[in-house]
Amino acid sequence: MIKFGTDGWRAIIGQDFTFDNVKEVSQAISLYLKKDLKKKRASVAVGYDQRFLSQEFAHTAAGVLAANNIKVFLSSNPLPTPAVSFSVFRNKYDLGIMITASHNPYQFNGLKIKTGNGGAAPKSLTAKVESYLGKSAVKEISFEAAKKKRLINIADMTGEYVGFLQKFVNLKKIRALKLKVLIDTMYGSGDSYAEKVLKAKNIKIDYLHNEFNHSFGRKRPEPVEENLKELVKKVKKEKYDVGFALDGDADRIAMVTKEGEFINAQVLLPLLAVHMVRNRKVKGGIGKTVVGSNLIDDVALALGVELYETPVGFKYISQLFENNLICIGGEEAGGIGFKDYIPERDGTASFLLVLEMMSMLGKSFSKLVNDLWRQFGRWYYAR
Repeated sequence: MIKFGTDGWRAIIGQDFTFDNVKEVSQAISLYLKKDLKKKRASVAVGYDQRFLSQEFAHTAAGVLAANNIKVFLSSNPLPTPAVSFSVFRNKYDLGIMITASHNPYQFNGLKIKTGNGGAAPKSLTAKVESYLGKSAVKEISFEAAKKKRLINIADMTGEYVGFLQKFVNLKKIRALKLKVLIDTMYGSGDSYAEKVLKAKNIKIDYLHNEFNHSFGRKRPEPVEENLKELVKKVKKEKYDVGFALDGDADRIAMVTKEGEFINAQVLLPLLAVHMVRNRKVKGGIGKTVVGSNLIDDVALALGVELYETPVGFKYISQLFENNLICIGGEEAGGIGFKDYIPERDGTASFLLVLEMMSMLGKSFSKLVNDLWRQFGRWYYAR
């Protein structure tokens, strides 16, 4: 069974997520590029995370695309989903493919499709891909032969991603902060990207779970409170100024105050909305999914901007960005996106903007959260 959900196709490895099924999906994507986008020589970026067999699945997808005369730019290393999305947008590729099951348990893997502007593929696109499944024999070419014909090109997508983020935030102000930060990458592909962007002498960064572990420590790599007890405990015990967690493919975020209070996206989204509108002076409304906190509604009213509520799935938030309706948008599970960037969520960018807000207002993260509570009351959210 191959079915695209709110963000991609995900299934259990060896059960439905098999090499044969990845080939079928890749062949269907090839047909979409030729039949619907009318591309005689399309280009696609392919990336992968640190899950079991992700690199091998990415090579399989690349091989089928190459056999269909599609030019493939294959990541040279595991990387965050936003890095693949940004590469598609920056280099004007026709599509992006990311092999990841995001925050799902270790038994799963998956495949996300990114549009030419780096956003999450809408239902209209994935429905077309599904309609082409099994409609054409799978074409194949050996990996080495495809590289020799330059149909598969190994690409470093991390440099351009880090370079953009360094320009996206006010590094001069952030580097003036003196902070001790603990980052939990949850064994995912987020690794040290925040540190690579910052390169700040005054910001000491330590890590939890940033080594390879295909089982994710037997936890699903989702930044929710029950999975981050170690982060919360260590931040409080060892007196870190702030804690920060990413999911498996680094497009979602959660944070921890120095007092050890877990802060999820239901607080981070409205907090960063205040920053985008009041401090950055970015025009546009706020986007949230239907299951987002009503705190977001109150903040939109206070800021005097439009609020847009969508069905569940960041692809709907992506469409709001593409229609230039919002300056910030997020989903309930921790994914937040920003105007003047790709129409996609990014956990590292979210964290950097929190640091920027701290530097611009001269306040600690705890103080920013408490200011939000003071103005709007304390809100509680459960899933």
